[in-house]
Amino acid sequence: MSQLRPIIQNGLWNQNPVLGQMLGLCSLLAVSTTMVNAVSLGLATILVMGMSSLIVSTLRGFIPYEIRIPIFILIIAALVTVVDMTMNAWLHDLYLVLGIFIPLIVVNCIVLARVEAFAAKNPAGLSAFDGVMMGVGFVWVIGLLGAIREFVGQGTLFAGIEMIIPGASAWQILPEDYPGFLLFILPPGAFFVLGLMVAGRNWLEYRANERAKARMRIQQQAAASA
Repeated sequence: MSQLRPIIQNGLWNQNPVLGQMLGLCSLLAVSTTMVNAVSLGLATILVMGMSSLIVSTLRGFIPYEIRIPIFILIIAALVTVVDMTMNAWLHDLYLVLGIFIPLIVVNCIVLARVEAFAAKNPAGLSAFDGVMMGVGFVWVIGLLGAIREFVGQGTLFAGIEMIIPGASAWQILPEDYPGFLLFILPPGAFFVLGLMVAGRNWLEYRANERAKARMRIQQQAAASA
């Protein structure tokens, strides 16, 4: 657990690939028009990240350092191809909606950066767990972004869920005569909401640092008085 806890904290918050490192913004902003689209792409990214980290870590002793990046990309591309063909076969409607953004996982900086920074230097189990947690960090951000944009833009949640679960339908949260807010459905709305999310994270980090400094000052004063 002493090894897993920092990985969980880094993936979900400290080194969150979106809020902390600002990676993968192309697919994040383009696909997050609805919560279902956003989470679907995020789950595909989790699968690719976990498997690519596992394979790279397992084979790292056989990969020459000079050509490691092309080999990493080849491994990621093979996994993305499997995911792409699987979604085309079993979730064809969703596959048509996500379109080019599934193959673009190959060049997603989140995947390649984590493979290079962690998987190429650590054991297979930890590497796979790190890849999954980084993917989870990506999923909760893109899912929340998609939920906010869909709710404000259309007044619904889970629009398009019937592409995954036949017979299911979206939740109409706001009244049916809600006119919608087009700005939040368009790309400028994605930048606006993401900016607020990043600002919120920075504010929480600032508050946490201030509380830590206050506790340290109290401890120093207590030690001095003793």
